[in-house]
Amino acid sequence: MTDLLQVRGISKRFGGLQAVADVSFNLGEGEILGLIGPNGAGKTTLFNLVNGVFKSDAGTITFLGKDITGRSPDQVVHLGLARTHQIVRPLSGMSVLENVIVGACFGRENQSMREARATALEVLERVGLADRANSSARALTLAGKKRLEVARALAARPMLLLLDEVLAGLNPTEIGQMIALILSIRDGGVSVFMIEHVMQAIMNLSDRIVVLNLGRKIAEAPPAEVVKNADVVEAYLGFPDIVDKLRGAQ
Repeated sequence: MTDLLQVRGISKRFGGLQAVADVSFNLGEGEILGLIGPNGAGKTTLFNLVNGVFKSDAGTITFLGKDITGRSPDQVVHLGLARTHQIVRPLSGMSVLENVIVGACFGRENQSMREARATALEVLERVGLADRANSSARALTLAGKKRLEVARALAARPMLLLLDEVLAGLNPTEIGQMIALILSIRDGGVSVFMIEHVMQAIMNLSDRIVVLNLGRKIAEAPPAEVVKNADVVEAYLGFPDIVDKLRGAQ
């Protein structure tokens, strides 16, 4: 498997807090890599380092063989790395279609308005929002807004998609639909790096899991091995319901 993303010794401190400490991992083409850990483990900070929201204090990030350490989010997305956000961020004054057009215009292919509209319509069909194209983005349900986040990122034509808790707040039916969408994205040639707290889902979706605790990587392995890792179980000991879900996920 060819590596798409390589993270080596990445670290980030905020004042007296070491949010991410010497984290390294690879992500291969066609892979779904999961990222889990207790609240405050540094997961979203790591995402923000990878896509350029934060600049690292140490370490390197390589994407498609290019050093992207310290590059800004707009530069990173032009290279083919897009993301969603844990808290949905629709452009509320715009329609669903216009939101996705923005993603296409500022994505990897730097599309014209005409091209971007065609891309947006195609992506909305793919994520199940074609019938809401002309609706206001603010009028969507939470599940709809989650799909809109994914659609806007996909319109950027990424080769790697970062998904930050896209299943959070969804009911079981909506979770099942989103899982099917994520698998279709991977099968369509886009690699996925995802943070998720819905253990059953991420354990079944991921090829491998990276586990963070207090900013440090404590495990990296296929799901079946992660759930048996003593360090992982210890990290979740204060959350017995999560430990039970870890053990029951395989």
